[in-house]
Amino acid sequence: MKFCRKNFFLVYMPFLKKIGLIILWILMLWLSFFHIGTLSSAPIVTAKVIKVFPHDKTSFTQGLIVKDNVFYESTGIYGQSLIKKVDKKTGKLIASNTLNEDYFGEGLTLVDDKLYQLTWKSGLLIQYSKDSLEQIGKLHYPGEGWGLTFDGVNLILSNGSNLLRVLDPNTLKLIRIIKVLDKDKAVLKLNELEYINSEIWANVWQTNYIACVNPLSGKVIRWVDLSHIDERKGLDDVLNGIAWDKNDNRIYVTGKYWKHVYEISLGN
Repeated sequence: MKFCRKNFFLVYMPFLKKIGLIILWILMLWLSFFHIGTLSSAPIVTAKVIKVFPHDKTSFTQGLIVKDNVFYESTGIYGQSLIKKVDKKTGKLIASNTLNEDYFGEGLTLVDDKLYQLTWKSGLLIQYSKDSLEQIGKLHYPGEGWGLTFDGVNLILSNGSNLLRVLDPNTLKLIRIIKVLDKDKAVLKLNELEYINSEIWANVWQTNYIACVNPLSGKVIRWVDLSHIDERKGLDDVLNGIAWDKNDNRIYVTGKYWKHVYEISLGN
């Protein structure tokens, strides 16, 4: 039987591509662990899982917040992006609002009774009523929008670099820039943000780590390791989603296409 190169590639190319993606994924995981574990001057803390809640596994999670036992979530993907509110305990959908197909939903935060949702490359911030999810306003910002949080006075926005922009919540006027560093090295790919107990928690995209950042100096105080709850099966379903219930001091995390939201603690 003669060897046919054309038939060989037709039959095995999909399999070889899949193997290549798996190898790439493993390499990226190893590089992220090597960088954080080896080069970091900040301590690494493994989070303890306190409780597990249901999460819609079809949600490409971009931003997550919690208020009064309700999760508010922003999801991405063009033509599928939306904002929704979900019962925390049951995972049941309460309400949702779909974005225009030209917008890719990103980070989400709450300012008083208004939800603020970023879009990826459109430079558009959409404001919603917390109760009805009705759109009530729009603001514009330059560049990309990834993660968003509110420190009680100002918004803090990430764009995938190590630079966090502090913005006026009413005008989006730039107030200052926070350069996030660990051991004098820039911490890149900062994504989902949450302001927790006077710290900025920043998920590093495509890793299982959250950087806890001093908002004044930009220095990483500690790393939170969430490797033990990783639900990834591919390149897209990564950790992405941090929510803090200020009233109960409870922290929740999830990921894109994950089946669960995890309540975590850094204590013993």
